[in-house]
Amino acid sequence: MKLKITPLANIAFVLCLLLTTTTFAQLNTPRGSQKATVSQTVGISEISVTYSRPKVRERELWGKLVPYGMNNLGFGTATASPWRAGANENTVITLSHDAKIGGKPIKAGTYGLHMIVNENDKATVIFSSNSTSWGSYFYDPSEDVLRVDVITTDIPHEELLTFDFIQVTPNSATLALQWGTKEIPFDISFDVTEIVLADIRDKMRDQPGFNRQTWEQAASYALNNGGDLDEALTWINNAIAGQFYSQQTFANTQIKAAILMKQNKKQEAIAAMDEVMPIATALEIHGYGRQLISLGMKDKALEVFEYNAKKHKDTWPVHYGMARGYSAKGDYKKAIKHLEKALKNAPNAQSKANVQANLDKLKKGEDIN
Repeated sequence: MKLKITPLANIAFVLCLLLTTTTFAQLNTPRGSQKATVSQTVGISEISVTYSRPKVRERELWGKLVPYGMNNLGFGTATASPWRAGANENTVITLSHDAKIGGKPIKAGTYGLHMIVNENDKATVIFSSNSTSWGSYFYDPSEDVLRVDVITTDIPHEELLTFDFIQVTPNSATLALQWGTKEIPFDISFDVTEIVLADIRDKMRDQPGFNRQTWEQAASYALNNGGDLDEALTWINNAIAGQFYSQQTFANTQIKAAILMKQNKKQEAIAAMDEVMPIATALEIHGYGRQLISLGMKDKALEVFEYNAKKHKDTWPVHYGMARGYSAKGDYKKAIKHLEKALKNAPNAQSKANVQANLDKLKKGEDIN
């Protein structure tokens, strides 16, 4: 039998297609709880949180809108869910490098962020390997990567749910969820030195490794931040000699000497610096002399200042250096004599003021170092 399609049937078919298309369409319209992202750099590591920001709107939050403990939300696959720490989709936290949260280790990556809020000013922050589900409706405890117990604090009213980095140090940051009059903070820390050194080692194998300054910067960072001193010495030696870009300078030899000093190789450090004295400027030699005073090497410092005074006769700041050298040795009479000369050839008003201030100290019997 031949199927007969009436005009009415055609209209019904088209309407069915339209309704089906509308059902699956996702229109871009404003949300009630606006989406936000907050980020913070610690060392060279990045922390970012993406979340939705509901308002309080005079509702009772804690224990009501956000129930205490784990709860059956009546939807999804979870029978006991924590709070989603926001609205709408999963709140998500991303760590660019391995870190510690509340002192517990966690790998770099992106995590779903959930919270169990309790009524005794305590909360548990949960980091889940599942960061793509909607809210906490599909929460599965087997996907927990880390749980951290924290203490909540009272704050002035915060209408919009907010994640904020309330404290930042060179190695850590405190991230806090703030909503209503409650704050839920937790600490995130990184092994900044090792992360930086690993990044340096990686970059040295690429284009940055083909210039002297990279090796100097790497050695200096390792020296000043608790890195491997043998590795730092290898890096600075590479900058000084042996490569097409290598060049010995007063500055990179100072880095080498500082590494050797830290390795308790004092005589090697002094020998390295003696080698580059002929190529140093008056200001570089002056700075080296002051460094020796700070290390308690007063005799060597005076020797360096005397070398500077002979090589750069009557130029700034050789007499200032001689004054510091004699002052360190306790010979204030000779120190005053050289400071009076330094006062005459000081290059500007600020330098003259500094010299005069030290001259006044010497006349009162005080060391100027």
